[in-house]
Amino acid sequence: MTALRLGTRGSALALAQARAVAALLGEAELVKITTAGDVDRTLGDKSRWTGALEAALVAGEIDLAVHSAKDVPGQLAPGTAIVATPRRAEPHDTLVGEASLDGVREGARVGTSALRRRAQLLAARPDLEVVDLRGNVDTRLRKLAAGEVDVLVLAAAGLSRLGRDAGVRLPFVPAPGQGVIAVQGREGSAAADAAQAADHPATRAALREERAAVAALGASCRTPVGVFCDGARVHGFAGRPDGSEWLIDEASSGAALAARMLAAGAAELLA
Repeated sequence: MTALRLGTRGSALALAQARAVAALLGEAELVKITTAGDVDRTLGDKSRWTGALEAALVAGEIDLAVHSAKDVPGQLAPGTAIVATPRRAEPHDTLVGEASLDGVREGARVGTSALRRRAQLLAARPDLEVVDLRGNVDTRLRKLAAGEVDVLVLAAAGLSRLGRDAGVRLPFVPAPGQGVIAVQGREGSAAADAAQAADHPATRAALREERAAVAALGASCRTPVGVFCDGARVHGFAGRPDGSEWLIDEASSGAALAARMLAAGAAELLA
């Protein structure tokens, strides 16, 4: 078949991810698509990052869409599926600007836009001031260098894919799908079949468990939830954004984890 058209956002990280997929698939053309999230980062749910790519896929304007798995909503467009997940990168959160979380000075300003990170930061260090900091990785690093915040919390995978210093690993439960690239295709298409060359079965299995837990918990990008499958166990976090209450648990599957957390009051914490 002719070169596959891979739809991707135009950010440096999105392009790095798309190039990684292209390298696994052979000949491929990157098609840059502007999403609603690129235009306005402050509004909407996860679909703001994926909707335009998904629409182009359904319309046949691209053969495959390349996403950060943590941005992919639970419901995909009819007739499409996640057809490949390359080997997962480092899934954890990382601290940039200090050697450890304990070493961050009292009252320091910590930059992050994720409610999940905010909740886990304040659960561990209620003295910190969490600053809502948006923008791509380089923008956030520039804001750190300019003194707008004292430290940052970022995904280790994003830093690694951009060739940046990975920082210090934090003992937080990651976002579901963090570190995973999700390749979406039209079910039954030749491109979907070709995408199997990029698939890593263990990563796909872990992502499936994480997404199952998220669906059962009724979680979204606006809820402080972390879910991570390490291959043997599925770990979960749910808490209030101010860090005042939280649950941490683990189970043998995503469905079992969600059932345990709901029985322990996760729905009330996330309401």
